[in-house]
Amino acid sequence: MRKLWLIMSIVLLNGCLGMPESVKPVDEFELEKYLGQWYEVARLDHSFERGLTNISAEYSLNDDGGVRVVNRGFSIEENDWKEAVGKAYFVNSASEGYLKVSFFGPFYGAYVVFELDKEHYQYAFVSGPNTDYLWLLSRTKTVEPEVMDKFLAMSKAQGFNTNKLIYVTHD
Repeated sequence: MRKLWLIMSIVLLNGCLGMPESVKPVDEFELEKYLGQWYEVARLDHSFERGLTNISAEYSLNDDGGVRVVNRGFSIEENDWKEAVGKAYFVNSASEGYLKVSFFGPFYGAYVVFELDKEHYQYAFVSGPNTDYLWLLSRTKTVEPEVMDKFLAMSKAQGFNTNKLIYVTHD
């Protein structure tokens, strides 16, 4: 578990709050609708998630108005659940899908929601500070083919290497 925290800290220290030039955060973002359980459907590889399956994120409100973030995944190698608890805050306004997230002290990394099912909040496309960080999150463990096609097309058009995506198993 210490190794997971150390790696996540290093990533966040190097991450900063920028975003890829091609990525634009969604507007009319509604945090209340975004809160709750999300499943990771696809991602680009990262050392802090490497080897994990059944990855989920739970977002809830903190007393200070920020967001409590609990990321959880199962390590097949260690046959154990890994969990990281962090916090997130809006960078600009609460109506823009652009947050900063920290899992270690005062160091934050970008969390940019660049596509979202604004009607039902059933899927979200999320970027980090550059095109090395990409996630497809869903309220369900799988997504419809149209959502996956949209994710792949948008991500590729914005400079992400979709050939290197990892499709997360949930069992």
